[in-house]
Amino acid sequence: MNPLTLEEKQQADALFETIFEHCKGCKDEDNEYRIRKAYALAYKAHDGIRRRSGEPYIIHPIEVALISAREIGLGTKAVISSLLHDVVEDTDYTLDDINAMFGPKIANIIDGLTKISGVFDGGSMQAENFRKMLLSLSDDVRVILVKLADRLHNMRTLQSMPAHKRYKIAGETLYLYAPLAHRLGLYKIKTELEDLSFKYKEPSQYAAIESQLVSSEKKRAAIINKFSLPIINSLTRQGIEFNVTGRTKSIYSIWHKMQTKDVPFEEVFDIFAIRIVFITDEKEKEKSLAWNIYSVITDHYQPNPDRLRDWVSTPKANGYEALHTTVMGPDGQWIEVQIRSQRMDEIAEKGYAAHWKYKSSKDQEGELDKWIHKIKDLLKDPNSDALEFLDEFKLNLFTSEIYVFTPTGALRRLPKYATALDFAFDIHSKVGSAAIGAKVNHKLVSLSTKLQSGDQVEILTSSTSNIKREWLEFVTTAKARTAIKNAFKEDRKKAMNDGMEKLDEALQKLGYTQNNYLLRKIFEAYEVSSKTELYCKIGRGAIDLKDLKKIINKKRRNKFIRYWQLQFGKNKNKEAGNVNKAFVLAEDLEGSNYQIAPCCNPIPGDDVIGYLTEDDEVMIHKTTCPKALKIMSSQGDKIVTAQWKAHKIMSFLSTIQIQGIDRMGIVHEITGIISNDLNVNMRALTINSSEGVFNGTIDFYIHNVEDLETMISDIKKIKGVTNVKRTENIEEISE
Repeated sequence: MNPLTLEEKQQADALFETIFEHCKGCKDEDNEYRIRKAYALAYKAHDGIRRRSGEPYIIHPIEVALISAREIGLGTKAVISSLLHDVVEDTDYTLDDINAMFGPKIANIIDGLTKISGVFDGGSMQAENFRKMLLSLSDDVRVILVKLADRLHNMRTLQSMPAHKRYKIAGETLYLYAPLAHRLGLYKIKTELEDLSFKYKEPSQYAAIESQLVSSEKKRAAIINKFSLPIINSLTRQGIEFNVTGRTKSIYSIWHKMQTKDVPFEEVFDIFAIRIVFITDEKEKEKSLAWNIYSVITDHYQPNPDRLRDWVSTPKANGYEALHTTVMGPDGQWIEVQIRSQRMDEIAEKGYAAHWKYKSSKDQEGELDKWIHKIKDLLKDPNSDALEFLDEFKLNLFTSEIYVFTPTGALRRLPKYATALDFAFDIHSKVGSAAIGAKVNHKLVSLSTKLQSGDQVEILTSSTSNIKREWLEFVTTAKARTAIKNAFKEDRKKAMNDGMEKLDEALQKLGYTQNNYLLRKIFEAYEVSSKTELYCKIGRGAIDLKDLKKIINKKRRNKFIRYWQLQFGKNKNKEAGNVNKAFVLAEDLEGSNYQIAPCCNPIPGDDVIGYLTEDDEVMIHKTTCPKALKIMSSQGDKIVTAQWKAHKIMSFLSTIQIQGIDRMGIVHEITGIISNDLNVNMRALTINSSEGVFNGTIDFYIHNVEDLETMISDIKKIKGVTNVKRTENIEEISE
C-alpha cells in the first residue's frame, strides 16, 4: 500500500470537481449527492493503490468519468458507473454492495463492465470479456460507452506498460474498440483510439507522418483561408449563421490511405477538409439549408459529381448526418467540404448519447437501434464460441454501406460488396438457406452477384435447396456467414476426428507417433498451417497420406538458406520497471522452437511480434499483419515481444513488383542491379509488357529490410521505371 500524499489528494479532488462543469444533469442536488457518494466509495476502495506509472489509481476512474461526461455527453448514471467501474473487479466490494448503495441499474452497468474470471469453450479470456460486455448492449448502451471511455484513458496512459502489453492492447483497440466507437458514431474517440494504437504499433511511421503534418501546417492554413473567404462572404450576405473550420485527416487515416492506395504522403489529396456548421433551431429547415450552402459553394468552385455524399436524406446507420462534396480549389487541388447543422455536428462528435438527446417519441426506430438488435441476435447464438463471435462481430462493424430495395420497395442497408446471397440471409435465414438464384433489377443473376446502391433485389428459392459450403467464399455479412458455418459445424467436427484417426493410424503403421517435428514436416508438405486444417483435409479426402513415408524421411528444407536468430522477451514480473528477459533461439532446425508465419513472411528488419501456439512454439508475425492484429485482440496473453538479432549470414525469400514504361534493354538493367551490383540471388522473374507499359514481379533472396530498401531505391533510378514496391501475402489464412 502506498497512501496518497496531501498534494495528490488535493489534485484528485480538484479533478473530480471538474466533472460537474461538463455534466449539466449532475448538478441536481440528488444527483450531485449520489456522485459524491460514488467518489467517496471509489476513493476508499482504491486507497493506497497506484498504477504502473506511479500515479494514484483513483485518477483513472475520475478521468473515465470525465470522458463519459465531457466527450460522450453522458449523464449521472454513467458518471457514477465510471467512478465505480473497477471497484468490484479490483477490490473486496461486491455487486450486492453496489446494488444496496446505488440501486439495480448502476449494479447492472457495473456488472457489464466487470471482467469475468472464467473462459468460454476454452477460448480467449479477452474474447469472452468482450462478449460479456456486449451482452449488456441491448439492455443499456451505457455499458459500451463507459467501456470505450475506459479504453480511451488506458490508451492515453499506455506508455507505462511493457512492450508486449502495449502491442496486445493497441492491437485489441485497433481491431475492435475503434470500429465499435465508429459504429456508435463516436468519431473523435474513434480517431484518437486509432492514432494512439498506431503510435504504439508503428512508432517510426507515426512520427514520420506527424512530422510531415507539422511541416505542412502553415501551407494548409493558407489554402483553407484562401478557399473559405468567398464562401464566408456569400453565406454572410445571405444571413446564414455558421462556423467554418479546417479539419486535418488523422495520422492513422493518412497512413491507411497511403497503404491502400500505394501513394506517398504528398499524394494523399484529402489530408484536410473544410467543415461548415450552420445554426438553426428548426430541424425541418436543416435539409434545405444544407443544400442551399452546397449551392453557394458550387457557385464558387467546380464540384466533382462522383464525390457527392448525401447523408442528410439518408443518414448512416450510426446516425451520422451531413452533406459531403469535393470541389476543385483555387490552386488546382481537390478539397472536401462537409456541411452539417449544429445538431448533426453534435451527433457526429458525441454519437449515440447525442442521438438519443435529439430523438423524439414520434421518431421511428433508427438504423442504430436495428444494428443493436442484430448484435443481440448474434450474442444469443448458442452455437457460437467467443473467438468466432469476435470475427462475426467485426464483420458487423462495416463502415461503408449500400442501400438496396426489396420487390415491394422496402429499403435495406448492407455492407459494401454484399452479394445477393447476403441480401437473402438479411431478409431471413430461411430465405438464405433455400436460395437458388436472384433477380437484380428484374434480371436473373447468380447468388454471388455483388449488389450496388439502388438495386432492387428478389430472391428465388426452392424447397429442395440446401446450404452449400462454397457460399462462404463470397458472402460478406456476419448473419450469412454465421448461418452457413453453423450448418457445417458438425460436418467439420466429424471430418477433424476422422482425419486425426487416419493420421494416427498411418503414422503407427510406419512406427511413429505424432510430435511437433513430424507435424511441421507434414504441414510444409501439404501446405497447411494448423492441425485443424490438416485433420479436416485428411478427413474430407483432400489429403490421402500416400506419400507420408517419403515426407517423413525427406530432409526438411526451410525457406531460409541459413537461420536467423531472434530474441524474445515477455515480462512475467509485474513490478514496474523490470526489464524484459530475452532468450536466443537456436539456428538449427531440429532444435528450433519458433516459426516464420506464412501469412506475412517477415524478414529481418521488419517490426515483429511472437505468438505462443498451443504446441508451445513461437510464431513470428509482422506487427502490421492482419492475423497478428486479430491475435493481439483475442489472445493477447500469448503475445511475446520479438526482436531480430542481426547477422548477415543468410538470405530470405522476398518479392518485389515493378512497373514502368517499356524500352529496349530495361529488363537487362534491372537484373544487372539485382545480380551484379548487389550480389543478390534471383529465384524467379516475370515481366509482362503491353502497349508500351510493363508489369513484373521478381522473387529473390535478400539479407534484410535495409538491403531490400537499397535495392528498391537503385531500381527506381533506372530510366522508365515508375514504381517499385515490396509485396507479400498478408491475407489471413482461412480454415
